[in-house]
Amino acid sequence: MSAPPRLSHVIPVTSLTEPLPIDTLFDPARPLEVEIGCGKGRFLTARAAQNPDVQYLGIERMLSRVTRLDKKATRLKLDNLRILRLEAFYTFYYLLPAHRIRTVYVFFPDPWPKRHHHNRRLFSPLFIDALWTRLEIGGTVQIATDHLDYFSTIRARITADSRFCEISAMERAPHEQTEFEYIFRNQGLPIGQCAFQSLPAPERPLPPLTIPPEMEPNEKNP
Repeated sequence: MSAPPRLSHVIPVTSLTEPLPIDTLFDPARPLEVEIGCGKGRFLTARAAQNPDVQYLGIERMLSRVTRLDKKATRLKLDNLRILRLEAFYTFYYLLPAHRIRTVYVFFPDPWPKRHHHNRRLFSPLFIDALWTRLEIGGTVQIATDHLDYFSTIRARITADSRFCEISAMERAPHEQTEFEYIFRNQGLPIGQCAFQSLPAPERPLPPLTIPPEMEPNEKNP
């Protein structure tokens, strides 16, 4: 049996609680931007190709999407792009260094529309705490979703947090739009967009969490 193909842009992870050696994986002198749920990488690869002096990290759980993105990044010779196959909440909570990220992009996160699933949504108070902790002071988060109820919840939660101020949301050229955005815009569906900048504030320690087994990345739970 042949060995599985090597994923040259994927960061190997051995622990969900030990911080990643970000300044070994990325040049500390260059800005770092992160896309959560990068999918097949339509947005991420476009940005990386246009901005070779910026470093990009894509976070994606699904192995099939990670594999396709890795092949695309290799084909385009994007040396400034790395991929992390992991759940975004725990990545931000445990694995990323404090105040290192210039921009976080969260486009079309899973809305978990059923009320009894709302606790699975990404933008919980704990995630917003972790988000501020990982962003540079003055760093930004760009958000877009077609689920307008979820959009209202996200916007209200971050607006109410004094560590953030709202700014203008970015506009993406058609070639930068994620697969979902491209489809939704062609269908004429409304899309909620907002963006926030992090402000100086006292540090808040993140409380330790228990990681449920179902969050561990594996072939049965990609």
